[in-house]
Amino acid sequence: MQIFHNPNYNFLRWRWHALILSWIVIAAGIGVIATKGLALGVEFSGGTIVILKFDQTPSIEQVRSALDAEKVGGGGQNIVVQRYGDESQRQVMVRLPHSGEEQGTSLTRTADEVVKAVKDANLGGFTQVGSQVVGPIVGRELTQKGFWATVLSLAGLLVYIGFRFRLSFGVGAVVATFHDLLVTLAFLAFFRYDMSLNVIAAILTVTGYSTNDTIVIFDRVRENLRGMRRDAIDEVVNRSVNQTLNRTIITAGTVLMSVIALYIWGGEVLKGFAFTMIVGTITGTYSSVFIAAAIVTFWRGKRAPKVPVAPSVSVDPGPKKKNNKRDRA
Repeated sequence: MQIFHNPNYNFLRWRWHALILSWIVIAAGIGVIATKGLALGVEFSGGTIVILKFDQTPSIEQVRSALDAEKVGGGGQNIVVQRYGDESQRQVMVRLPHSGEEQGTSLTRTADEVVKAVKDANLGGFTQVGSQVVGPIVGRELTQKGFWATVLSLAGLLVYIGFRFRLSFGVGAVVATFHDLLVTLAFLAFFRYDMSLNVIAAILTVTGYSTNDTIVIFDRVRENLRGMRRDAIDEVVNRSVNQTLNRTIITAGTVLMSVIALYIWGGEVLKGFAFTMIVGTITGTYSSVFIAAAIVTFWRGKRAPKVPVAPSVSVDPGPKKKNNKRDRA
């Protein structure tokens, strides 16, 4: 399947514009995280999530008033009450931070208190369709494991690509992957998605996807360097990106269609995973074309690769004695 026929776009012409755009998004994301913080899921922050399905959906204020009246979880603004899933399902999610020591049945007591408070408030018939309880100790362990999983995956990428290609390619791939992580975190902060285990899984998946896309382009750059020894590195990289453009667009397009379908019809539990995959697929494709290739050109500079010198041909003047005889004759 051919989308572009003999493309010849000058991608490196826009590398500075791409870098500035990326830094604007990343800086805005850092600003949001610094002021509002990154929303942590119950897996990392610890706490209780209870999902209730009502016969007739009450207002959010009614549910909150019922919890405040019974002082569930200490009451106050730390309790999150919001619609859950499609509106036709009439579900409400109650999320409370964990307080107190993590021992015995204290972790499940809060969920029971939520159900009792809503029942005492006479908000209509309802059933508890789900709950999730994570203690603070488990939350800290999951946070540390998620952090080290991300750091070690980046270190492994640098070592692998550094051995397979050259150090400049490895640095370009790692910078592009790190760029993808920061942009994805920025969008998670913009839209206030919780940092859950599903989101961590999506981030690691995006890391692998983005690296694979970058390796395909780098592989073509390495092949072209053998046949374009006299050309500047910018021209070699541009041609390589154009030659792999069809493959890049088709792969990214099929992945995007899958994750968009997952976002629309996958349900509330997979919403964060699908959103992270959508952002990561777009920024991963973008960084492979504009960021990773640009880092390689910055690293190698404008110099052309060395061209081996052709061996000189020596001319044998012939035997001197024969010439002397001819001269005497």
